[in-house]
Order: sequence, then C-alpha cells, then structure tokens
Amino acid sequence: MLCACLSGKGRKVILIEKNEKLGKKLFLTGKGRCNLTNSCDIQELFQAVIHNPRFCYSAFYTFSNQDAVDFFENAGVPLKTERGGRVFPVSDHSSEIIRALEKKCRANHVEIRLQEKVDSIRYADGKVSKVKLHGGRELEADVIVVATGGLSYPQTGSTGDGYAFAVDAGHTVARCMPSLVPLRTKEDYIPRLAGLSLRNVELSVMQGKKTLFCEFGEMMFTHTGITGPLVLTASAVLGERLSEKELLAYINLKPALSEEQLDDRILRELEANSNKQFKNVIPVLFPSTLTPVILELSGIMPDKAAREVSHPERKGFVDLIRHFPVTITGTAGFREAIITKGGVSVKEIDPGTMESKKIKGLYFIGEVLDVDALTGGFNLQFAWSTAYLAAQAISKL
Repeated sequence: MLCACLSGKGRKVILIEKNEKLGKKLFLTGKGRCNLTNSCDIQELFQAVIHNPRFCYSAFYTFSNQDAVDFFENAGVPLKTERGGRVFPVSDHSSEIIRALEKKCRANHVEIRLQEKVDSIRYADGKVSKVKLHGGRELEADVIVVATGGLSYPQTGSTGDGYAFAVDAGHTVARCMPSLVPLRTKEDYIPRLAGLSLRNVELSVMQGKKTLFCEFGEMMFTHTGITGPLVLTASAVLGERLSEKELLAYINLKPALSEEQLDDRILRELEANSNKQFKNVIPVLFPSTLTPVILELSGIMPDKAAREVSHPERKGFVDLIRHFPVTITGTAGFREAIITKGGVSVKEIDPGTMESKKIKGLYFIGEVLDVDALTGGFNLQFAWSTAYLAAQAISKL
C-alpha cells in the first residue's frame, strides 16, 4: 500500500490484493493496535535486525523511523510512544493506519483490485512483462513489486506466493521458519500454569553447557508452552536451533536477588514461621498458580514443619527458584508466528532500490526478503523503508 501510493504520481499503478479487503495482516499487528515503528535511535534499528542488518543501511537511512512517524501523522493519524519505544496510533486501532494508506492510494489514482490472485509473473528478455491472474487473464507491466509477506498468519493470505515468484525468476530463497513465535514445551506441569504471566524474570536457554540466550523481561505460560515478549525475542535469536533438537531452558524467578540473598530471604521466612507447614510458608514467595508446582518440584514434603527443612533441602529449593526447568521442543508454527525468518536472498537484491539483480523491473519489499528483526515495530519499519526505496526508484524511471 505504501509503495503503491508513493509510486502513483504520473504513472498507472495497479495494487493487486487477493483478499476481500486491504491490510488484513496489518490489522492484526500489535494485537490489533498496530505497533508501526519504534522511536529508538537509528543505530538501534540495525541492532534490532537479527539477520542481514547491513542490507538495511540504505533503507533505514533513506526512510527512517522518524520519517515513518511523519508520514502517518501527516496522513492524519496521531501517534503515541509507549514502553520500549513502541509507536502506536493514539486511537489504538490499526484500522486507522490501513484507512490512511488506502486514502493515499486513492488520492494518487492507484487502481485497487480486490479478490484477485496472481498465479505467476511472466518475463521476456531479462525483464518483467506480465502478471498472470487466477482465471487466465494477464496484465502487462514494466514494473512489478512483490510485497506478499512471508508464511506467518496464513489465514490473512500470507501463503508464500512471493517465494514462488522469486524462485521462478531464478532467485535463491533462504529456508523459511516461524519467528517471533510462542514456544512448545515438554513438561506436564506447564499446562497447569496456563494464563500465568511472570514479570521481571530471566530466561536462559542452553545447549549443553553453552548459553544460547539469556535475557530479562516478561513471559507467560500457555496450555502448550510459553509465550510473551521475552519468549518471542528468544525465538528470533534461537532461529534454526529450535527445529534441530530439544533445548533446556531455565527461568530465574527472582533475578533481582543473588543466590545468597535469596537463601537469606527463604531462611528468614522459615525461621519466622518455624511451626507452620512448609506448604503454608512458601505462598508468600510466588503467585498462587505457581506454588503447587514449585512444591512438587522441590521434593520437600509439603506437610514438613518449616523448622525441619534441612540445609541441603533449602539449598535445593533456592536452586529451583533460580533454575525453574522448561524443555523447549519446538515452535507453535506459522499460524501463531508474527513474522517469517528466511526469504528471498538479499545478495540478489539491490539494497538501494530493492530491484532484483536478475530481472529488470522486478522488486521485492518487506517480509518476503531474508531479513527479520525483534518485536517492537522493527519489522514494520523495515517494510515501510523498503517500500519507500522501491517507490523512489520506480518514480525515477
């Protein structure tokens, strides 16, 4: 939509959309609120890109996060910045962003064709010539921009069409995997914790003795595993390792306390409630849903008097709190993934224009490319920036 409205001055632009309306996937972003960019320093944009950040140099500097903010505010959408630099419409409605883009398209005489599916792109003499629509009709074109997204949220129409177009054009497509996605776990006690959110915890993911990921933040248990900002970030960083084998993860439930401080805290509770049963002393330390699971995993008899808890038992309990075990078996898949990791190889795309190095007049923008970033508005910023570069290049033709 952004690329179409910016390319629409003085040339015939057709926006082909296979859904019944524009922006179905955009509508879902930010839980329906549309986290459209991040207000961070421009250098932090590159740091948030997990894969191929150097490819983004021209894109982010030519159309920065501030440019994105200016564009949408000038289009009549007031914006606000929340925790972590996340930028949203003041209204908290993603539909405002979609309406603004649609209005810009119509103002610039972009022809919008809904419920039209592109079956293939035709080439002649090393350049684009036509798109073949489902049903056999063809449209001639001297420029074709592929902005199909990846494989995440296939119910919105993201079914990998762009990868097929790329392969047909002779492009390499890097292996595609779900990213920014909830993780599946093995333990039978996890479903019992479903719905429990944990704030200010530390998640560590291990491969043998090697720490693959260790960060502090918020997470939540589900009926099938774990999710939340901390977990989504872990999924982006861990990447292909999630499909190779099980990974052992640990949650430090009290990361603000050192091992010694935590031991002192527990000892104080046990001494202050020496005649109480152990099961009646520890609820002060944990959310109510978590207490019975912690009790079971501790191996300490629930009915044991607090004064009878031995030093080794207490030390083991401290270790459990600092290393609550979770075995990651894989991801929740593309239906629940915010983005797709992998895509059209950026080595075969001009980073200054987004044009294919193989086929003249063929452009790839947004998530279809082999670039993925952390959650927080960074992936949409990449979409806006690449759309702008392509539109700028097309306008000069």
